[in-house]
Amino acid sequence: MTNFRSYDRSQRLLLPPDLKDWVADDDLAHFIVEAAERIDMHAFHISRTGSGKAQYHPRMMLALLVYCYACGIFSSRKIEQASWRNVSVRFITADTHPDHDTIAKFRRDNGDAFQVAFGQILLLAKELGLLKVGMVSIDGTKIDANASKIKSLRYDRIEQLRAKLEADIADLMAQAATADQADDPDGLSLPDEITRRQNLKDKLDIAAKRFEEAAQSA
Repeated sequence: MTNFRSYDRSQRLLLPPDLKDWVADDDLAHFIVEAAERIDMHAFHISRTGSGKAQYHPRMMLALLVYCYACGIFSSRKIEQASWRNVSVRFITADTHPDHDTIAKFRRDNGDAFQVAFGQILLLAKELGLLKVGMVSIDGTKIDANASKIKSLRYDRIEQLRAKLEADIADLMAQAATADQADDPDGLSLPDEITRRQNLKDKLDIAAKRFEEAAQSA
């Protein structure tokens, strides 16, 4: 008798109740979240009136964009999709889902502050001995360290590294702006006419029937 693992896509809870359990302990998302918590956010634009629709916290948005850009996800629309499809991104956003217009506006309104914060996060990565943050390579010079103490970079090395990272971040920002302008479909979203589940099932039934008829007539 064939033995299969059971699976039920209609069950109400597919993911662990604790967000931290969604991602592996060595996932880059953990570092990005913790690093973002240590960044001064005073330069970021936020609405201080307290009125209108609640806004997403800039610290969460910072972590979201840094993670996605470092992973090569540049389009604001694809970042929005990742907030549903990518468990690491869902962890970063605490299972909230900023829309692509909000993401693009955050980048435009906070361009300079974001680039500075991104650079600070990469410098923190260097201090921890990381050589890469996603697709972003960090200076490969090793830092003398032991298990209990991480020694700081010399000031001159920080300035050299900062200049290199600023150029890399500017390139990532340019790619993000270009991706938003192109806004090409990624092939992972369904056309509007088949988005509804029943429509999708009906169209698949018709397509499958055509395949069967073609096979029978061959």
